[in-house]
Amino acid sequence: MSNLEETQDEDGSSASSLSSTGTLVPSPTRHLFARTPRLVFLLIIVIYLLSRCNGQKSNEQSSQSVTWTDFFAQELFVAEDLDQVHIVHHIYLTPPTESGPLFVMHHGAGSSGLSFATCADEIRKILPKAGVLSIDARGHGRTTIIPKMQDLESDSPSTATAATVEEESQVQLDLSLDTLSRDLVYVIHQTQARMGWASLPDIVLVGHSLGGAVITHVAKNGELGPKLLAYAVLDVVEGSAMDALQSMEKYLSTRPTRFPSLASGIEWHTRSRTIRNSTSARASVPSLLYEESKPSNASRPWVWRTNLSATKPFWENWFIGLSRKFLDARGGKLLLLAGTDRLDKELMIGQMQGKYQLQVFPEAGHFVQEDQPAKTAQVLVDFYRRNDRSALVLPPKVADMQAAAAMNKGSGASDMNKQLKQTLPSDGL
Repeated sequence: MSNLEETQDEDGSSASSLSSTGTLVPSPTRHLFARTPRLVFLLIIVIYLLSRCNGQKSNEQSSQSVTWTDFFAQELFVAEDLDQVHIVHHIYLTPPTESGPLFVMHHGAGSSGLSFATCADEIRKILPKAGVLSIDARGHGRTTIIPKMQDLESDSPSTATAATVEEESQVQLDLSLDTLSRDLVYVIHQTQARMGWASLPDIVLVGHSLGGAVITHVAKNGELGPKLLAYAVLDVVEGSAMDALQSMEKYLSTRPTRFPSLASGIEWHTRSRTIRNSTSARASVPSLLYEESKPSNASRPWVWRTNLSATKPFWENWFIGLSRKFLDARGGKLLLLAGTDRLDKELMIGQMQGKYQLQVFPEAGHFVQEDQPAKTAQVLVDFYRRNDRSALVLPPKVADMQAAAAMNKGSGASDMNKQLKQTLPSDGL
């Protein structure tokens, strides 16, 4: 009997133990967690779909273009008649205020004035009184060249209109260094006339790639006179540029020639890391492409505004002698590169002699002002401040100090004579 009771007690103890842990470890008959794997699986699917939707929204947003009005105050169209052609220069402008400087930007080959959009915005955040002028060069953006006898349907042609009209009129493209430099100086003076400035503000020239060669040429020729404070060249030096020209055609042959949409064109620039900043790509890429009205490939109607292959005859003309001109031109000098390996021998010697300021952004690609707009803007503003003559307080000249001392001494002697005359008798001694 005692054995039975002991057995019953043991069984009771076991039953009690099982009942107390039943909420944690279900019995096979309860199936408390039978639905859990299904619920977890469904939850994972929901999370995945939501993340995918958010990713798609993010990708769509990163591929949506933004307009120039987000970065500049106004745009100008400046017409000009030359020998056989009529040009409508297109300019993005934010005028300077008070005595602020004017940063004049020139883009590289195949790009546009909007290549400096995000950088211009950052400059204004750091130095609100500064102005920014950024042009579309010939054959780029919305600048249009047509024969003299031909009329434009619009005084403010779009990118598509500019490209279509130029293609149909078959105007010979002149992108020589002399021509592009002349255009830049002309646009600066015409902007002054349009804005009613009595004189030009202090100017800092900034050029990227081909634009670096153009602004250096302008600085070397001294066409802006004392109004040119300084100039900055972005990611181009003569040696590496000449070397790169050897592989340029191969690069152009591997680049897509058409896109199904503008968004896909923006996406290609960011995914290929041609432009590493999505905001910059959204701002600048729409001016690099246009939609054909009668595309040869209906599924890919978006094509490049500028035919870079057609610019080949000018490639060497752009860069030969660039390093020497950069070092010899008057004014403050800044060279901003994406890597020190781009320095050639002449510039290395100049750097060791302290002839210019060198800044390197190793995290940026070729489009340094688009990849790193905030850092580029800070460097440019600091560069301007170092060269700002109005901020200098010069000591007086030695000759002026000596003349002032002599005048003070003479004035003191004259006062002493007057006092003696007043104290002495009128008939003297």
